[in-house]
Amino acid sequence: MIQVGEKIPSATIREITGEGPKEISTADFFAGKKIALFAVPGAFTSTCSAKHLPSFANNADAFKAKGVDAIACVSVNDAAVMKAWGENAGTSDTVTMLADGNGDFTRALGLEADMTKNGMGKRSRRYAMLVDDGVVKQLNLEEPGSFGKSSGDHLLTQI
Repeated sequence: MIQVGEKIPSATIREITGEGPKEISTADFFAGKKIALFAVPGAFTSTCSAKHLPSFANNADAFKAKGVDAIACVSVNDAAVMKAWGENAGTSDTVTMLADGNGDFTRALGLEADMTKNGMGKRSRRYAMLVDDGVVKQLNLEEPGSFGKSSGDHLLTQI
């Protein structure tokens, strides 16, 4: 499992842009920027939609004031679903929605969760991290079924 002080592993994530789906290497995405990254088990799911995503989107200005260049949400969903979720939530202007459709990035981080008993397959654990130029500076990992320390509000207190 990734730890504070370690470099984000090499993987490919996806985002839908105006030109369509775009592959992005994690090395390029995190290079030279301070990113507030959070992961959810699934787009459009109850806690993720009602609490986790809004806790970052509603604090976008506060993150910028603390020197954060971007807020990004990643989930083991496809890029079209992530784009639709951001649009539906009204967060497209504040949160970059990243797809880890095959879970490659999530596995590389060591943060995969087996949710097959709930019919969700292999997903990501819920977490938030502060990444500065590709290096993890803060990691807030939730226990299964919990939400709190991975919230945008909590991560803001650690910057």
